[in-house]
Formats: sequence, C-alpha cells, structure tokens
Amino acid sequence: MGLCFLTIVFDGYDLIVYGSAVPSLLAEPGWSLGPAQAGAIGSYALMGMLIGALGAGALTDQAGRRRIMLAGITWFSVMMVACALAPNAGLLGLFRFLAGLGLGGVIPSAIALTVEYAPRGRRQLYNALMFVGYSVGGVLAAVCALALAADHGWRPLMAIGAAPLLIVLPLAWRFLPESVSYLLAKGRDGDALIQARRYGVDLDAVRAELSVATPRVSAGPRTLFQRGSLTATLLFGAASFCGLLLVYGLNTWLPQLMRQAGYPLGSALAFLLVLNLGAIVGGVLASLLADRFGPKPVTVSAFLLATVCLLVLSQRVNEAVLFAAVGVAGLGSVGTQILVNGFVAVHYPAPVRATALGWALGVGRAGAIVGPLFGGWVLASGIGFEWNFYGFAVPALAGALLIGLIPRALRRRTATTASELTVRTETT
Repeated sequence: MGLCFLTIVFDGYDLIVYGSAVPSLLAEPGWSLGPAQAGAIGSYALMGMLIGALGAGALTDQAGRRRIMLAGITWFSVMMVACALAPNAGLLGLFRFLAGLGLGGVIPSAIALTVEYAPRGRRQLYNALMFVGYSVGGVLAAVCALALAADHGWRPLMAIGAAPLLIVLPLAWRFLPESVSYLLAKGRDGDALIQARRYGVDLDAVRAELSVATPRVSAGPRTLFQRGSLTATLLFGAASFCGLLLVYGLNTWLPQLMRQAGYPLGSALAFLLVLNLGAIVGGVLASLLADRFGPKPVTVSAFLLATVCLLVLSQRVNEAVLFAAVGVAGLGSVGTQILVNGFVAVHYPAPVRATALGWALGVGRAGAIVGPLFGGWVLASGIGFEWNFYGFAVPALAGALLIGLIPRALRRRTATTASELTVRTETT
C-alpha cells in the first residue's frame, strides 16, 4: 500500500501541478497563451490518461500489476522532464499527452493491488489511504508553487515531477509484490503461496473468488459487457466521468478563478491547497463510513455535498465560508472519486478487477478532458467566474443519481456464491 501510495502521490502531483502553473504559463513571454489554449493543454494529459487507463486496465490482468506499475512510473517521470524543457506550447501539450499515458496506466494496477492485499473488512479504508496520495500530490504541487512559481516560473514545478525515477522506482523494483490472483490465474501456485504467506493474504478466499469467476467470468474487457454486468459497467463509467470532470476542472482552474474573484496569487493557490487537504481528510473519513454502511450511500452523499458546496462557491460570501466550502468540495470531488474507485474494486471479482477499474477510469478521463476545457471556455467567454461553479454543480448532482442506480443484485449474488463455494470446499 505504501508503494502504491507513493506512486499516486506523484501521479497526483504531475496532474495537479498544471493548475498551479497556469498563471505562470499565461504570462510566459512569447507564448501568448489565452485561457482557452491553456485549458486545452491541460486536457492533453487527460487524453493520454484515457488511453493509458483503458490500455493498461486490459493489459494488467494479462501482463501483471507489477510490470504495468514499473513501466508506468518510468514513462511518466521521463515525460515530466521533457515537459520542463518544452520550448513552446505545442511541444508542452505533446509531452503532457505522452506523460498522461503513464499516469493513467498506473492507477488501475495501484487500486487493484491495494484492494487485493487489504484486509477483507477494510478494503474501502485501505483504498482511501492509498488513493489520498493523489491529494497529497496536490498539496505538494500547491506548496511547491507557493515557494517557486512567483520567482522561478513553471519549469521547476514540472521538473519536480521526475522525482519518482529516484524515489519510487528503485523501491518498487525491489519490494512491490505481484498480485496473488494474477499468479494463481497464470498457474504459478508456488509463487502465489509465498506471497500469500508473506503478506497475510487468505489464499483460499482468493481461490474461491477465482473459482466463482471461472468459466463464467474470465479476464478481459468483454466480461464487463455481459448480461448481469452491463448496467453496472455503464453506470460506473458515467459516474467516473462526472467525478473526474469535477476533480480536474477544479484542480486546473480554481487558482485562476479565485484570482478573477479578486484574490492575490498566494491566496488563490491557498484555495487549491485547502481543496486537496479536504480531499485527504474527507476521503479517509468517508471510506471508513463506506466500510461500515456500504460504498453506495456514502458515495451518493459525497456527490450531493459537492453539489451544495459548488453552489456556495458561486456566491460572494466571506473568506472563512469560502475556505470551508472549498475543503468540503475536496471531499465531494477527489474524495468522491476515491469512493467510486473503491466501489468498482469491490463490485467485480478479482480476475476482472483491474480491467473494470481501467474501464471506469478510462471513460472517466473523458470527463477529465472536458473539465479543464469547460473552465477555459467559460473564462474566455467573460460571462463571469460563477458560471464555472454552476456548470460543475450539474455533473456532481448527476453523479449522485448515477451511483444511486447501481444494481445491488450482482454483488449479493456473487458474494453468496463465493460463500457457498467456500463452505462446500471446506466440507469436502
């Protein structure tokens, strides 16, 4: 979980740092960037993440979680160096797109590994503790921007994104375990037994889950669209679209929106800091509730909280209320997406878990692409910063409705079948 957490910290940093860099990019001499162009560049990394998440989500159940993680860490780190050296806006956009391939590729594997190695009754909590690394990366981006952006511009902020080559990759190469379910599916029972003993995994439970999944459920994208899975698959994809639209729309444009509202650069970046701190605290607390009451009602409630807070942000209220609303909006945006990811991870059986996550996150990247573009269009139109918040409130409400429609029957049936199979196996 610690290695996956570190990976997601830099994944989050590399994405959110662009929002911190936007004010400096708009002032870059000779580039003549406008808000619409800056929003487009912000979306290029997310286009890459769409391809990376869909591709890696399908490949990881075939090639293994560990290989995908190592390859993704290396790739996005090298591309962040290229971003820091970009001589013009066009190449910066290209390098951001290429970095997105690796950034999107590591997320399904990180979630799948964390959920697999987590205690059965604490999967939502462990997933949240791992995935708040994204918001920790956002905090790191805001802090680095506060320290560097005013005097040194945006290039050092991008260069810091290459740190995983020195910090994360050597540790992951040495210590990151392979998925136990992947090892069993590939017939490597001896390796699976070693890993299970080392990390306290219930090997019989994993075998039972694999037995339930085979032959009706085999690893691969087609499984997600079979009868009994199709409705949930489409709804999870649409909910992830809404969640990631909120995440990347707010993280890209919140500093600039606050500057337009009259706040200086330091205060505007402080709002980004509070947004991600709210996501860290709120995401962990909400996941504790999800373990106790189930992910569905908690995720719906988080989306509704986001809707209310975005409407508050559209109003001119005092600064204390604004900071409080931004903090809760962090739970309702980044924290909500953590809950959606955890819901997907426990909804599908192990052989297709990473594939399902790759699908949901891949479709969600379309929302992530729309978020920065939408913010750029509204700012460029001159109709008022508050319309950004009105626009972001709509997908927040839609996300609550979509999660509310997720069917429970498949999860109950799968859980019951697994339980019965385990009992029959023990009796035999």
